[in-house]
Order: sequence, then structure tokens, then C-alpha cells
Amino acid sequence: MLFFRTVQFTRSQCIAQKTLKHRRVKHFGYEFSYDNNNVDKDKPLPGGLPEICDPFLEKCLKQGYIKHKPDQLTVNQYEPGQGIPPHIDTHSAFEDEIISLSLGSEIVMDFKHPHGHTVAIMLPRCSLLVMAGESRYLWTHGITPRKYDVIQASELGQKVGTITADAGDLTLNRRETRTSFTFRKVRRSPCNCIYPSVCDSQKGPQSRVQPSFPHNEMEASELEQEYVHKVYEEIATHFSSTRHSPWPRIVEFLRSLPKGSIVADVGCGNGKYLGINEDLYMVGCDRSKNLVDICGEKNLEAFVCDALSVPMRSGSCDACISIAVIHHFSTAERRLATIRELARLLRPGGTALIYVWAMEQEYKNQKSKYLKEKNGSKDKEEEINTGTAQRPLSDELPDGSSQDSLCSDRLLSDAKGKGCDVKPIADSTLPIHTNRTSFHSQDLLVPWHLKGGSKKKGESTDTGLFPVGSKESQELSPVFHRYYHVFCEGELEAVCRSLDCVKVQRSYYDQGNWCVVLEKL
Repeated sequence: MLFFRTVQFTRSQCIAQKTLKHRRVKHFGYEFSYDNNNVDKDKPLPGGLPEICDPFLEKCLKQGYIKHKPDQLTVNQYEPGQGIPPHIDTHSAFEDEIISLSLGSEIVMDFKHPHGHTVAIMLPRCSLLVMAGESRYLWTHGITPRKYDVIQASELGQKVGTITADAGDLTLNRRETRTSFTFRKVRRSPCNCIYPSVCDSQKGPQSRVQPSFPHNEMEASELEQEYVHKVYEEIATHFSSTRHSPWPRIVEFLRSLPKGSIVADVGCGNGKYLGINEDLYMVGCDRSKNLVDICGEKNLEAFVCDALSVPMRSGSCDACISIAVIHHFSTAERRLATIRELARLLRPGGTALIYVWAMEQEYKNQKSKYLKEKNGSKDKEEEINTGTAQRPLSDELPDGSSQDSLCSDRLLSDAKGKGCDVKPIADSTLPIHTNRTSFHSQDLLVPWHLKGGSKKKGESTDTGLFPVGSKESQELSPVFHRYYHVFCEGELEAVCRSLDCVKVQRSYYDQGNWCVVLEKL
């Protein structure tokens, strides 16, 4: 392998030098715009690629790493603690093969499949990363900002390797300055890859349609990504401003726990329950990085993770809470899996409190606060339970299909007949709910009206009625749609009772939500 030597670039070649939040960067050949994640193909930079690159690229061509000689180079320099957000290089901007040479410090790069499967790859010094096919077009790649990486001790400084869970062979490796040279070939025609769900060339206006009910795990994952995960990342600041009043019965549960209990809030949102009882050791997790950042600003303990795969030891918690999380999962299998994961975290005898939004917003002749606030202010319209800051975290699940109905699935035979007599919506478009009205469907999209100026400084608000980023959504007051599955009476209990590792201590209805307390057997 040929490596770069120190070289003085011309001033014209260095014209596209910038300092970004996460690293220093220079572009050669074409400047990559981080505003629209693309290149201006009609405005090449003066000087092209440095001549020093030619021997290296010729060898890459000869070895078959690339099919075409690259005409765009991005040089990134990372200091310890810096990284890059997870992303897929824009399909319409670049051809298939992307190669990246790592100089300086070794580092761990994280790859993630849309289904949630993650792989951490060790990139040693002077190694070449080749991304082609599925790894280039479908998997996101990124570098988590941190000063230490957990790596295989046996592979330190030696070779590329996948980071495994073998605790006996793991060690901490302090990061140093790293420089990467990433070469790409600018694309001159639309991308026609076999991954249309993540391809901007194949996502024209015709694809911006109201989503349908998912029939398999891939469709469910894509639905949740567009109508749950992305939405909460966009509305996090405004959402947090409406989530400040803890619910009394949840506070009661937390204050009833013994002093010194270890408690996990899975889907903690902005962390409003993490400081309720100072006698507890509470830690939160959430799929939304922006909401976890808000927890950090409050000096609360929280981290980003997937609710279907929480990185905590089995049996390590005395209690767990899951408040308004599970109703964002779009299939019965995924909802069951989240409850199974909560049970895994609990020690024998440990308890979990679960809240989900109820189909029955009028119960025992009493309207819920959600309905009562119909004529209230718009702030209150968003403040009561249209979903609190928790959202599901898509992850790797066995592939299969699900014909979820509005009364759920096979698990719920004992839940039927309790006032939830609605027909399946399989093969139909998800309806859009009218806020502050009764539900007529269990699976639906609920609007969130984003307040102007509520996002973080420098962020755009050009999203709305359809998936994040669609042109149709660009309004002065954007409206985002979030997916929900509202639960019928008895449905949540039935799902919990299908697990043989827990028992339902009690269940109740609380202001438009069905609630259960589980005990680990």
C-alpha cells in the first residue's frame, strides 16, 4: 500500500478549507456542501486533486478497490473527542465505491443497518476503508465523539477488526489526532441503486404520500424512522418545553421504591422523571440525541440507545419505567419486544411501570384531560398527552410479517370484546388524527405543530406535513406527523401476560392512558 507523504498544497487547491463543529475539513476537486449534502457539479475547484494522490489511486484501481478514478477528495482532521454524525453519502452526489485512508490515530467507526443492526469497526493507522454496494448505499457510518474507544486488546495497532462483546479482550484506547483522506467519484447521472428507500434520486415528489400500515419488519422500521425518530429529533426543543409537569401516579411509583434502588427510564425524553426521587440511582436513555442533550444540560444521567436493545446488564435494575414509548412501535411483535427488554433489565422481584396512550379517551363516562382541553390554548394542545418525549428505537428483530389490526393481533384475544370493536386497516393508508378528538383508529398519525423559533439556533424548520425534508412541509408553522398505536382496554395487559417471565401486579386507567405495573418472576 502506498501512503501519503508530507506535501505543500497550492493556495488554489486549499480554497475549500473549513472548520466544522466536529472537525477541520478541506475539499479538493469539488466542494461538498453540508447545507444540502451535495456537490455543485458545474463548479469544480481550481487545481483538481493533488498530483501526490495519483500513485495511490492508480494502485487502488489496479487492486480493484475502485472502478473509476476519483475526482473529489475530502480531507478531515479530528482531534480527540471529535467525530462525525451517522450518515450515508448522498446517492446522487457520488458513484458506488468510496475509499478512505486513515492516518494518525486508530479509531472506531460505527456502521448501522436500517433495521437497527450495528457493527463497530476498528480502523488502524494507515488502513484503507472501502465502502461499496450495501455498505456504501444502505448502512450509515459515523464516528462517535469521545476521547476513548473500547477496542479489542488483541488487535490494538494491528489490523482492522470488528469490536465484539468479549469482555475479557476489551480495553480502552485513548484517541489522538487523526486525518482521513476520503476519495469519491462525482456522479453524472441519477442513481438507480437497489435501495430506493434511502436513495434521493429515487425519492421524487410522487413518493411523498401518506404512509400505509406496515406489513413486515422493513416497512415498520422505515415508518418509525420517518414518522417517529426523525420527527422527535426535529421537534425536540419545542417538545421539551411542553414536558415539565410530572404525572402524579408516576411520581407516586418512583417515591414508593426503596432507597438506593437502581432505576432505568427507558425513553426518558427530556428527563423530567430522572430527578423526582433523589434517593434513587436513576439513569435514562432515549433514541433522540437532541432530547438526551437536553438531559445533559440539566446535569441528568442519560445516554442515546435503542429501546429494543438497552446496553445494560440483565437483572441490573430494581425498577424500570416506560412512559409513552411503546405506542410508537408499529407492529405487535415490536411492542412485545420492548416489554421483553424491560423485563430483561429487571432483577427477580423488580418492577416496571408502563404507560401507553388509550383508544378510550372517554372512560366510565369521564372525558380525559386530552379531550377536555379541546378548546384550550394551542400551547396546551401540545402539552397534554399527545405522546411524551419517549419514542421507540428501531432495532434488529427477526424478519417476519404482521397483519396488525386495530385490535392488535393473536396475543390480544382476551382483550377483544371490551369496547374496542374496530376493523383492521391492513392494506390501507394511515389516517391523520384531529387533535383533541376521540380516536376512530388504533393506528394513526398525530400532528405536532412546531412553534417558530423553538428549535436550536442555526437549525432550519423547513419540514412538516410529510417526512422530514419534503418540500411540501415547508411552512411558516411546520406540522409534523407522528405514528401512534393507541391501545384498547385490556390490550396492554394481554401483551404483558404473554411473557412467562413477568406477572401483572396491577393495571389502571390514568387520564387517557392504560397503565400496568409488572413484576419480574
